[in-house]
Amino acid sequence: MTGRQRAEGEGQVVAVRADRPPSPTGSGASRGIVAAFLVSAAGAVGFAAAYGLGGGTRWEGVGLAVAFAGLAVGLALWGRHLAPGGGYVEEHEGFAPAPDEQALTAAALTAPDSPVRRRGLLAALGLALTALGAAALFPLRSLLPRPGARPVRALGETPWGPGVRLVDDNGRPLRPRDVPADTLVAVFPEGDAGAGDAPAFAVRLEPARFSRPPAGGHLDGLAAWSLLCTHAGCPVRLYLKGTGRILCPCHQSSFDLLAGARPVAGPAARALPGLPIEVGPDGFLRATGDFTAPPGAGFWDTP
Repeated sequence: MTGRQRAEGEGQVVAVRADRPPSPTGSGASRGIVAAFLVSAAGAVGFAAAYGLGGGTRWEGVGLAVAFAGLAVGLALWGRHLAPGGGYVEEHEGFAPAPDEQALTAAALTAPDSPVRRRGLLAALGLALTALGAAALFPLRSLLPRPGARPVRALGETPWGPGVRLVDDNGRPLRPRDVPADTLVAVFPEGDAGAGDAPAFAVRLEPARFSRPPAGGHLDGLAAWSLLCTHAGCPVRLYLKGTGRILCPCHQSSFDLLAGARPVAGPAARALPGLPIEVGPDGFLRATGDFTAPPGAGFWDTP
């Protein structure tokens, strides 16, 4: 396309201009282009031959380099001497509206019934925007520490407390004889069996085997601890009968109940919290207080 062309469509005038016509195809550039492409083809054949004859990666790379170099030179010569050159300019109307349109817009905005001249609407809009801006600041308050909401304090308070009876998973209150020797029994606080931080277990061990007394004390070998692993909060219900050890199935933390339920293997670094218990006047087991430490994952201990 050469020269200057104009076309009209939907009230706009578009002009396209080619500054420089392409060079004649019969010039020496054509011969150079053909030679470059032939070199490229020769390089490709050389690569194929080197690959087929097992000539090694060096000659294969040389063949590819010659092929791509010849192709690049040929395309460059083609674009430089045969393709149309120069820039293209597309003209269009100015961005400013026509004077009559500007006058109509100014008259509409300054008229008595113009929306921007109604002070009541503007005041209501300002109030709405101010309220929205103030409301957007409230979520920032969630980033500030709040008294009473610290994890250590929250997990340090469970439904266990003085006088709360121990029940099994059926809600049946337990007596000391309901916990056989060397057998783990899951226990829950009466009335709050569904509390996530309250599950515990009771086990009866030989008192003479204790190298460290349970943190919550014991009743002739009967002691209770939190059921939640101090590593990630999984329930530790794999009791190794006869060893006095209990295992967490999630990450294989092991706790020695004969040594204060301290961790002896696995990632847990904190002993299981003990639950102080006694026998109530009615003959049932009941707690005398909360756990001796926050139950569950140990990272809640971080202040």
